Amino acid sequence: MRAVIQRVTEASVKIDGAINGQIGNGLLILLGIEAADGPDDISWLSAKIAGLRIFNDEQGVMNRSVVEIDGGILLISQFTLFASTRKGNRPSYIRAAKPELAIPLYESFVAALSAAIGKPVATGIFGADMKVSLLNDGPVTILIDTKERE
Repeated sequence: MRAVIQRVTEASVKIDGAINGQIGNGLLILLGIEAADGPDDISWLSAKIAGLRIFNDEQGVMNRSVVEIDGGILLISQFTLFASTRKGNRPSYIRAAKPELAIPLYESFVAALSAAIGKPVATGIFGADMKVSLLNDGPVTILIDTKERE
């Protein structure tokens, strides 16, 4: 799994012109799933995100997690995070999991992340044409890949 995590003051996702999910202060997460992903990736990444200390404390130091600030999470599926651009100019998405595998993993990840932060996670709709708006705070943007775990 690959996650692009952005600290935001607000974020929303529209589908067919209607807001499907929105948050105030918190995290916008773009999540890519590949065929090799499984339950271990879900549990590790959801715990990592819930504990990620990227929000400022009283001294202005990034020392608080989304849980500690009672922030929200907006999670958007994004298969293009596994684009390969090695050959030519048209990306290949062969590493991205097919919907029959990706959808159950995505739904399990939503449930695990919701449990990890102790409240519901706002989402888009898997596979839909989505319009995502955000106000990146900082900006703070972090990439996490469960296969590298650095």
